Amino acid sequence: MKISKRTLALLIIFGILIADQIFKIWVKTHMTMGQTLHVIGNWFLLRFIENPGMAFGIDLPGDYGKPALSIFRLIAVIVIGWYLNKMIKQQVSTGLIVCISLILAGAAGNIIDCAFYGLIFNESTFITTATMFPEGGGYASFLYGRVVDMLYFPVINTHYPDWLPWLGGKELVFFRPIFNLADSSITTGVIAILIFQKRFFQHELEAKKSEVISEVPGQEPKI
Repeated sequence: MKISKRTLALLIIFGILIADQIFKIWVKTHMTMGQTLHVIGNWFLLRFIENPGMAFGIDLPGDYGKPALSIFRLIAVIVIGWYLNKMIKQQVSTGLIVCISLILAGAAGNIIDCAFYGLIFNESTFITTATMFPEGGGYASFLYGRVVDMLYFPVINTHYPDWLPWLGGKELVFFRPIFNLADSSITTGVIAILIFQKRFFQHELEAKKSEVISEVPGQEPKI
């Protein structure tokens, strides 16, 4: 049974959102801050941290930095959603629809954390797990929540050779960042667009070519 591109987009968005939130809620309520679980050996780990701001823990300073960042994220999701709807109406390639849906789902997943996690969870500590809907209320107000991260892949975990200047003997870890399913969704969508951009935007190139041909009869344009 063939499904429409709109249905496919909705399935991807809600599927990722649900999986992302279930995973985050489980980590938040079952792991203490900084706790590490070994999933596969020493290279596929779950390590619970919370990100107060943008990617890689970058934060905006000041009392209004956090809500400003959350509002910016919300506006970005609205714009991406509008663009996705436009692309669906234009019947662009299914691959592009999938990529934009991945980006939208990932951005929305992290916005949920920022907007609501401070309201529905109490504080996670290094010795206690968080409780969902605690009697004493959450750890922060609306838009002041922190993003839950847990996926950690230190595929290479060694030390630099002693003979290297400045770095000799220091720890070498690759891949160091800790992220979540929503981050993975955004990254996958962006990378796929960069790799397959010529194929995804072929319809726009053909449209421009047709316009040039119609404006200059008998002349083949160079694109």
